Amino acid sequence: MKTAVIVGAGHRSLCYASYAERHPDEFKIVGIAEPSDDRRRIVGERFGIPEERRYRSAEELVAVPKFADAAINGTMDRQHVPTTIPLLERGYDVLLEKPFAVSMEEVDALEAAVRRTGRRVMICHVLRYAPFYVALKERVLAGEIGELIDVQTAEHVSYHHYSTAFARGKWRRLEDGGSSFLMSKCCHDLDLITWFKSGVAPVRVSSFGGLHYFTREHAPANSGEHCLLDCPVEEACPYSVRKLYLNHPDRWVFYVWPELEESGDLSIEAKTARLKDPSNPYSRCIWKMDNDVADRQVVAIEFADGSVATHNLVGGTSRPMRKIHLLGTTGELEGVFDDNRFVIRHSDTRPGHEYSETVVDLNNLGDTTGAYGSHGGGDERLTADFVAILNGREKSVSCTELADSINGHRIGFAADRARIEHTVVEL
Repeated sequence: MKTAVIVGAGHRSLCYASYAERHPDEFKIVGIAEPSDDRRRIVGERFGIPEERRYRSAEELVAVPKFADAAINGTMDRQHVPTTIPLLERGYDVLLEKPFAVSMEEVDALEAAVRRTGRRVMICHVLRYAPFYVALKERVLAGEIGELIDVQTAEHVSYHHYSTAFARGKWRRLEDGGSSFLMSKCCHDLDLITWFKSGVAPVRVSSFGGLHYFTREHAPANSGEHCLLDCPVEEACPYSVRKLYLNHPDRWVFYVWPELEESGDLSIEAKTARLKDPSNPYSRCIWKMDNDVADRQVVAIEFADGSVATHNLVGGTSRPMRKIHLLGTTGELEGVFDDNRFVIRHSDTRPGHEYSETVVDLNNLGDTTGAYGSHGGGDERLTADFVAILNGREKSVSCTELADSINGHRIGFAADRARIEHTVVEL
């Protein structure tokens, strides 16, 4: 059995740690480092962690001799590298939440620490593990569409997700969240692009976009500053916190109500009181925040072999969606992740034909891993792969050890620079 400590007991860490509850013969949580007294107690009781193994910080944890095989690091973005390097130096292997760094300097520092300590860092790029993307990867590797020459991806972030995480939430300001809209939301997609182009280096990146809609200039006429306190148009507003959170009381609980989740009082009365607190960012008008991250961005990438890729990110859409189109020299693959199906196309030169098309519907395969966590079952599969690697077993085709994960982050940092400086960035 392999053991792990939790560093930062947020939603993502607990998602991965819950693997121990379903597979107690393989994995056990034996320690925690978490600054919140309530959260540290709740998680400690949940996993049966003794009092002497409950620490207030990562610094306290690494000050004692190593007592587990690995650490699950789910701290905030700016804390990832500063907390992971000491864990590596103490001897822990690390499962590290994405984005794993907030600058190329941090990427270089973490890579150097991995080489110096000989420890392993596996990045939580969970979409590589979703059956949808694994099936696409296997067909690319099998040569079903020839040489991959163009990759097109897109993510549409729904109105309620964008409002919760970005316009009003923890990632609304680059200085606070540590990561741009692109890096916090789409380092998954950039990683997928480099995964499909594995072994081929990206060489040039350009990007356009910015914060254009969720600004005071676009606020409804006569709107107030706080939805439930002073806004006469709240009832008609699609971004009313009443509509987003009180009418959907289970939506984004771990983002909007962390203090209520810890207290155990998730009543409508308690939630309403929180949304009437003018100091609570979730009470404020979405167009009158202090947010500075983009609400749209497009990224263009050129690879060393002449192939190209694009990624299109849009915040505030009606439907949440990720889609992908892989074009090769002899065929193409196209699908929507949320639908869990894709099509395979090949040229068809027979009289009366233009192309052939086969639908692959993964919903018919009976895969139940999506019941645990999210990302199309990727969360469960990623944790299982991490435990397998700790046990010395062969890694899967999706394995995201650090050396495989750098190019996606490199593209993201270059894209944000290109967007801000209006330039093409050479890698």
